[in-house]
Amino acid sequence: MFSKSKINEPGHKPAGDADKRAETAAGAAKTRPADDSSMPLTHAPKSKAPASVLSTDLTITGNLRTTGDIQVEGTVQGDIRAHLLTVGEGATIEGEIVADDIVVTGRVVGKVRGLKVRLTSTAKVEGDIIHKTIAIESGAHFEGSVQRQEDPLSNGGTRRAAPAAAQPGAQQQTAARPQAAAAKGNGPAEG
Repeated sequence: MFSKSKINEPGHKPAGDADKRAETAAGAAKTRPADDSSMPLTHAPKSKAPASVLSTDLTITGNLRTTGDIQVEGTVQGDIRAHLLTVGEGATIEGEIVADDIVVTGRVVGKVRGLKVRLTSTAKVEGDIIHKTIAIESGAHFEGSVQRQEDPLSNGGTRRAAPAAAQPGAQQQTAARPQAAAAKGNGPAEG
């Protein structure tokens, strides 16, 4: 009932005329749907989407958030969150940037948080960098502090020392002093 077509085999010479080939093609068209886009493509590997590019003539005021990659060549006034962030040589970012992988060749004014941070020789960064790994090339301009953390992408990003009054030991000492003074009879009497 069904036979394998030999049309696509190398060295095959068609035995029939053009009408037979047209009938075969028409029969094949009947067996498959006209719109192949409705069928899921399970065998095709999922390809990575290309980076979103913000060109040199573009200025964005506001925050950007993606799970993909961003290449900034223009100006962004706002925070950026991405998987891979590339700051081009002519680019300026004013805001916090957070990404798994950050490559800066342009200018950033604000906090930088990333698993891998790389400042190239043309980079200009004014702000703190919180990273897991960092590379700063000779010639890069950097003003700020650098802090290594195991998880720099977590919210907050910085661990600040609590003021002495807020530390638990300091609270206990402060609370203990009035009680000790009252016990000696030197403090205010409770009554």
